[in-house]
Amino acid sequence: MTTVSSTTIGYPYIGENREWKRTVEQFWNQQLSESQFEKELKNQRIANLLKQQDKGIEQITVGDFTYYDRMLDLAFMFRLIPERYHTLESEPSLKTYYAMARGSDTTIACEMTKWFNTNYHYIVPEYEQQKLSLGHNYLLDLFNEAKSVLSTTPKPTFIGPYSFIQLTKGYCEKTVASFILQLLPLYEQVIQQLVDAGAEWIQLEEPMFTQELDEEQLQLIDVIYQQLADHVPGANLMISTYFEAIPQYERIVQLPVAGIGLDFVHGYKDNLQAIKQYSFPGNKVLAAGIINGRDIWVSPLKEVTQKVEAILQLVSPKALWLQPSCNLQHSPVTTAAEKALPTVLYNALAFADEKLDELRHITYYIRNQSFETPSIIKENLMVIEKLATDVSRNNSTVAQEIKQLNKKDFNRSQLFEERIITQKNRLHLPDFPTTTIGSFPQSEKIKKIRSQWRKKEISTELYETQLRAETNRWIKIQEDLDLDVLVHGEFERTDMVEYFGEKLAGFAFTKKAWVVSYGSRCVKPPIIYGDIEWLEPMTVKETTDAQEQTDRLVKGMLTGPVTILNWSFVRDDIERSKVAIQIALALKKEILALEKSGIQIIQVDEPALREGLPLRQSRQHDYLDWSINAFKLATAAVQPSTQIHTHMCYCEFNDFIEPIVALDADVISLETSRSHGELIHSLQHTPYPYGIGLGVYDIHSPRVPSVEEMYTILEDSLNIIPKERFWINPDCGLKTRREKETVDALKNMVSAAKQLRSQIKKQPISF
Repeated sequence: MTTVSSTTIGYPYIGENREWKRTVEQFWNQQLSESQFEKELKNQRIANLLKQQDKGIEQITVGDFTYYDRMLDLAFMFRLIPERYHTLESEPSLKTYYAMARGSDTTIACEMTKWFNTNYHYIVPEYEQQKLSLGHNYLLDLFNEAKSVLSTTPKPTFIGPYSFIQLTKGYCEKTVASFILQLLPLYEQVIQQLVDAGAEWIQLEEPMFTQELDEEQLQLIDVIYQQLADHVPGANLMISTYFEAIPQYERIVQLPVAGIGLDFVHGYKDNLQAIKQYSFPGNKVLAAGIINGRDIWVSPLKEVTQKVEAILQLVSPKALWLQPSCNLQHSPVTTAAEKALPTVLYNALAFADEKLDELRHITYYIRNQSFETPSIIKENLMVIEKLATDVSRNNSTVAQEIKQLNKKDFNRSQLFEERIITQKNRLHLPDFPTTTIGSFPQSEKIKKIRSQWRKKEISTELYETQLRAETNRWIKIQEDLDLDVLVHGEFERTDMVEYFGEKLAGFAFTKKAWVVSYGSRCVKPPIIYGDIEWLEPMTVKETTDAQEQTDRLVKGMLTGPVTILNWSFVRDDIERSKVAIQIALALKKEILALEKSGIQIIQVDEPALREGLPLRQSRQHDYLDWSINAFKLATAAVQPSTQIHTHMCYCEFNDFIEPIVALDADVISLETSRSHGELIHSLQHTPYPYGIGLGVYDIHSPRVPSVEEMYTILEDSLNIIPKERFWINPDCGLKTRREKETVDALKNMVSAAKQLRSQIKKQPISF
């Protein structure tokens, strides 16, 4: 009979109260010595391990903890360090590591982009044909540390070689072989050292296996894993896949490894069909991802146990590991602090810790054919049913508005070529207009005032007075910098999604449901649990108040429907496309309210548009169809003279230009500071027909780039972007930056723009 046990792919490292974030930022701010820093992080790691052990998880994973990003961890360990960082120190240390992550005074950071279709961003390794070597094996340290405190042998995990290769940039057809030949021996060394230390299992995460792979790619995978099997024969390797099913299942399960992990949540249908068709090797362990690691909803326990039983009726693996569908870092840590939520909602929530409880219950049932507590199933069904029938999910007004939509609601009344003339005559902007993406640094004073207001320690009148004063101060700063299009600064907003959700029906908000977005940047996604409805203006007052303080144009600032969707925890009882349309209808009313109040430029940000893209190419068209329609529904009703902007950051644009064009936005601002060359190359092949704003400096780094550095980026782009449609801006919002570095960087940006205008006047360029 197949033995059954519980495990995880990974567990959140940020801590219930974001202890990890605070420790890392204290170290960056020199409030902790390196030894204090290391001690604090060790205590946090051990606490996470012991919690999982107390929850009854039988095989606990290590290597899921990071100092910034796990892809960066591997690149740094393999000494895949770009040349520009070699001047920082003779022997790479945390100084180099964090310079690669965040930049330094003299070096720009490595590129950052989305981790598959999640809201997490990883640091992209850069290969410059440098000689690779194994630095300090941090995985060995983590393994030995965990082994000393746990009652069972931990399971090390790290990103597998094929996925690491595919996610690394810099090599070409001529250099890829050299890169792989250098890299594989380093994987072998790491694995061998772990085996020698007593590791019984080693998990290699291969999310790239869920992509549609061609024969050449499959042959490379065969070679990689055969070499690992030949050179480290004593290693029990578990290949873990997640976020989707494996298209080439029949090839992957035959690899010379001891186990295969499959996602039976997001890839349930296709993975189950593959098992029916090709079975599963009886000499391998099957790790079944049966609990959704990316959402916050209680699992339907009866349904999940039936899925596990269906799998076991089809195959008899050497052993069955039950686990979440992916690393639980995409879920908040615990619901313990969320009891202020409506009871019907709170009872239906399961964060990482609660998912471990569910995993324990299911594992017990599969072993014993009964639950440890007989009432579990009844209680589970009850909380799911109560939420499904709650009045919040049955809004007749919203249903009627959606029913009345027609084709005209999704299209502007004029084509871009016509309305851009109207906008130019109305807005009177110079060539290469300068602006920012929306937010400005939030001082400790403003944060404190907002916190006091939320706690009802100060009056709304005092709170709004303080916000208005800060907005007016930054309007003056922007005027002094000579920016062309201003913003109000968003000092009333804690988060670009949460702010809007708080003012719409259908949303709920947590106290501590944090997840990592990138580095130490944590977000607290709202919960969409009911029908979404616009109740009253959300941004009009702040925007019009700011416009009254200046003769320059002030942009209205909104978060787009797909980003609100993708950056929220979304109800799972209806299709996501239907939720997106509800959000778009609400935003349409807000946009029209801004226009009616006299705001002439309205920015509707969609930085998360691409991250929702299904991993399977065959499913992408449907997603793009409804997500683009949601944006167009929100923005199409404005007059031709009103200019619609949008913003996207840190997504691979080179194969995404066509969907961006389909949005029909008048201007789009894009991140280009870390990946400028790639975007320009893309625009050469697929020109963008609308206005485009280049993000000429990286706001995720504290460094202030020079005028010359920004000017070079702008000058390189002149032959690609017509000057009549060329905007200049930072690559993202400035909320996380400090005031001095923000002002200094914007001053240089405006200087670069003026230098470009002057150069164009002297030497006109024909397009």
